[in-house]
Amino acid sequence: MEALIQQQNELNEYFIYMELAKIEKDPHNKKILQNIAMEEKEHYEFWKKITKQDLKPQKLKILYYVTLAKLFGLAFALKLMERGEEKAQCFYKRLIMKYPEAKKIFEQEHEHEEKLLRMLNDAKLAYAGAIVLGMNDALVELTGTLTGVALAFANAKYVGITGVIMGVAAALSMAGSAYLEARENKDAGIEPKKYAFYTGLAYVLTTIILVAPFFFANSAKMGLLFMFAGAVISITLYNFYIAVAKEENFTRRVGEMFAITFGVALISFAIGYFVNKYFGIEI
Repeated sequence: MEALIQQQNELNEYFIYMELAKIEKDPHNKKILQNIAMEEKEHYEFWKKITKQDLKPQKLKILYYVTLAKLFGLAFALKLMERGEEKAQCFYKRLIMKYPEAKKIFEQEHEHEEKLLRMLNDAKLAYAGAIVLGMNDALVELTGTLTGVALAFANAKYVGITGVIMGVAAALSMAGSAYLEARENKDAGIEPKKYAFYTGLAYVLTTIILVAPFFFANSAKMGLLFMFAGAVISITLYNFYIAVAKEENFTRRVGEMFAITFGVALISFAIGYFVNKYFGIEI
């Protein structure tokens, strides 16, 4: 049964790599994908001799990873897929005694594919710094500011409008700063206009997530709760993406971002509470 499962995985991965190679424009990446694909095909043929069965690729699984690569980049999709190889390696360890030929496959799965994946040139990942810049600033600045404003103003829509004005203005400012920063670092191989675009876009999208609840909530405080929910989801999803794509520690990354974002929000909460209580400002 395990041999059939592994045989199916090898076949799926062969087709995934081949499909990605077809849409990849970078010759370097295309060659890497084709090389890995041929290795996966060899692994499939090995298990086919043992199981005596001919399998068909699982089209939905193939479509899933190809779509992920199109949306989030090769590095993310492939490294997410390779996380499943840990189970495969345990499986191969158990079978090496019975099938000595499996040792070669195990070594390829454990070393060669990982080496090739590290060589991937991923444009989307190259601009991850711009996304970090825009998203982090939006989360820290807007959660902090909107927390203070929401506690000073009772009207949720006023808070939302304030957030929109601040968010758009800050996004334009951040994009401009990012452009100048990228232009001064030409050696990094990053296009200034594209870097600025990703920074501004990340800021705007984060602003929408944080501000939207205030236009639907009955009160500013209710909107605040949904805003924090949106912030938690945004932080978690983005850090999962970076942790997978860059092979970093997810828990540490998400913990740091939570600490900064909600630390600033807590300070703003205290300021907003003070203004509301001692100045009696409530709109």
